[in-house]
Amino acid sequence: MSTYNKKISLGLQGGGTYGAFTWGVLDRLLQEERLEITSLSGASAGAINAAIVADGYARGGGREGARRSLDRFWRALGGTALFSPLQRTPLDVLVGGFTMRHSPAYQLMEMAGALAGPVLEMPFTVNPLRNFLTAMIDFERVRSCEELKVFISATEVNSGRGKIFVREEMDVQRLMASACLPTVFAAVQVDGNAFWDGSFAANPPLAPLVESGGAQDLLVVQINPIERKEIPRSMADISNRANEIAFNTSFVREVNAMLHTHAVPSEEGGAALTYAPVRLHLVSANDLLADLAVSSKFNAEPGFLQMLHDRGVTAADAWLAQHFDDLGVRSTLDPSAVFGTGRA
Repeated sequence: MSTYNKKISLGLQGGGTYGAFTWGVLDRLLQEERLEITSLSGASAGAINAAIVADGYARGGGREGARRSLDRFWRALGGTALFSPLQRTPLDVLVGGFTMRHSPAYQLMEMAGALAGPVLEMPFTVNPLRNFLTAMIDFERVRSCEELKVFISATEVNSGRGKIFVREEMDVQRLMASACLPTVFAAVQVDGNAFWDGSFAANPPLAPLVESGGAQDLLVVQINPIERKEIPRSMADISNRANEIAFNTSFVREVNAMLHTHAVPSEEGGAALTYAPVRLHLVSANDLLADLAVSSKFNAEPGFLQMLHDRGVTAADAWLAQHFDDLGVRSTLDPSAVFGTGRA
């Protein structure tokens, strides 16, 4: 007989290297033996984290296998950053907030995307993200992970509608589609259709968690800041903040519908609504990441990723201490974390 007494579904937001905060949240939740995670959904970095969990969990790896896979992925990412041209300058270090604002590579990356567009996918094109994901995630294991349901979102470029990919069809192409920031990467082709970052359509996708009949307690890990203290001034920062606002629009829309109509909009079905008798919960990084610059989500320094992980562990631990007994009883989501306070 299972020793678990609480079941949850997890919705994981995208937000660049802020996904290391989600790593910390997952690390803590996976250690909580009173919890059983039944399903995960994600966009962009959230989709990557969901795939990593399934990879580690499969074939008897269980929660410890998932924790090892997450640790391996994020530490390897930090290791590759040591040799990347995308580095902070001494001025960035002096300014603080883990900003990349004065990094020539950061500015060139954004300017190149704006002037010439991202490099098109060709047979001999070297895409470092594709190579890294292929090396770090065993997609055959992901597809075989029967213990967890996994859903990731992508945005169809031509129609603007969302697309949900499920665990059974997961591969590097579909995961790349979910993480395709259009100013950095060319649209990813899947089954003859072009896709951009899933966060435009659903950040994270909630409808699949409801429609799949998983746990009725739905916990969202929020890493995409609703508010920023500073007004972005460089074109690179403006572009990234504009993306943040766009990514939050879908999340705000879905939460608003669930709070007021008890239904969730279908990411693929446009105006279609699915009745959602779920209890909503939120682990939010809004306050914990408020001191970071908008460009910091491109920062993959090991120390930065470790700090984000540790803040995620702290946030998850605090949430469990405060709200574990509310699971199965009531929603605990704080609307101000979703709709903003206006104080920034």
